[in-house]
Amino acid sequence: MRIRLSTVDRPVRVQEAGPVVNPSLNASVNPWLAMTPGTDPADRSRAVHAGWEQFLAHGAVTPSVRPVVADSWRRSADARVARDGVAPIALEAGDLEAYRSEHPLARVLPLFRELLGAVAHDGAHLFAVCDELGRMLWVEGHRGELRRAERMNFVAGARWDERHAGTNAPGTALTVGHPVQIFSTEHFSRPVHPWTCAAAPVRDPYTGRLLGAVDITGGDHLAAPHSLALVQATARAAEAQLAALDRPTASANAGPDVSVSALGRDEALLVTHGRRVRLSRRHSEIVVLLACHPDGLTGDRLATLLYGERTVDPVTLRAELSRLRRRVGPLLGSRPYRLCAPVRCDVLTAADQLTAGSPHTALRTYQGPLLPLSEAPGIRRLRAVLDDRLRRAVLASRDAELLRRWAEAPWGEGDLEVREALLAALPAHSPDRASVARGAQRLRLAYGLPDGDLAG
Repeated sequence: MRIRLSTVDRPVRVQEAGPVVNPSLNASVNPWLAMTPGTDPADRSRAVHAGWEQFLAHGAVTPSVRPVVADSWRRSADARVARDGVAPIALEAGDLEAYRSEHPLARVLPLFRELLGAVAHDGAHLFAVCDELGRMLWVEGHRGELRRAERMNFVAGARWDERHAGTNAPGTALTVGHPVQIFSTEHFSRPVHPWTCAAAPVRDPYTGRLLGAVDITGGDHLAAPHSLALVQATARAAEAQLAALDRPTASANAGPDVSVSALGRDEALLVTHGRRVRLSRRHSEIVVLLACHPDGLTGDRLATLLYGERTVDPVTLRAELSRLRRRVGPLLGSRPYRLCAPVRCDVLTAADQLTAGSPHTALRTYQGPLLPLSEAPGIRRLRAVLDDRLRRAVLASRDAELLRRWAEAPWGEGDLEVREALLAALPAHSPDRASVARGAQRLRLAYGLPDGDLAG
């Protein structure tokens, strides 16, 4: 039986504090490991539990708590995570099966089972794979441990990001973008205190986009360094296999395989022949504009898209293009300026997914506004068009999960219309209705609107 409700306690009053240094640690200790070799797990658990109680009572962090854990506790408290609650179910059985079958990590599930499945069964623990939002896609392993884990909703379909489940290895690994161990009482929620886990994020090998995380969960023995090394190696193996699966088998006469990632990035990432090149801001603008104009651009047109109506010496643009050519070689052509190879650009990919009527896939591709710091007129127009198309598709879907993802993203935090739509889409029994309603009310007050009004 699955538990479906997560009670909400009063918020913890958090006191701001400077960095906390554990005097028992030195600079050579890996901060992502839960314990140094030779530490007694029972002593460590008691010390951290005392720190946890102190934090809940006063918002103060004691030296017994690692900085990575203390930071996560603060985020959990800010998100009003229930100290005695459990992770909510985000994907029910039917939706879960359809969603995970299309997820990129489904292609490497056999690898996860090969590397972690036997270890989990033999070691009486579990391995799990979640998506980039912390929703568990697969939870497998020792049968007895699976039954125990159900009591805290550590099951496929549950949401284990920090905002919903508090400090835990997969949720914290997704937040900080680094492999991490979380030991026993370091978990924010009390029902998870008997467990120890280690998790590592998994990224798209070409774009660097976060795909999810792989985790092992069990008893105190997983606090040893080997568990963190194991999940980290498994994540790297998965990324290598994804790279091999996506590597083109083009003929020798075909151009190089090129991808450009610019969504949510101040500087674009160019990948060609497996070589990753981080471009400057101006070069990012040029490459994205050329990728979106595959037939090429004249110098005058490119200058207008970059500089607008400002009078700019043509030598300035030629100098930028010369510097870019030194970085990307024959990829950059001229007369007109163009990219001399087929290019996969995340901006175009997301637009194509919207055209195909797949807002779920488009929102997964969308990592944020296009080159958000760019003031180039051509980039600003591309940014506005894609953002507007995606937002309208999310609103038109009336899909609670899509609306939630937009509302919880940094670019959607102030979107009252989306929050109102999310509130309307949530079932009457949803435990999230209260928090969504509070968020909408805060925005109404911020915008000077009476209760129940939409922006505009």
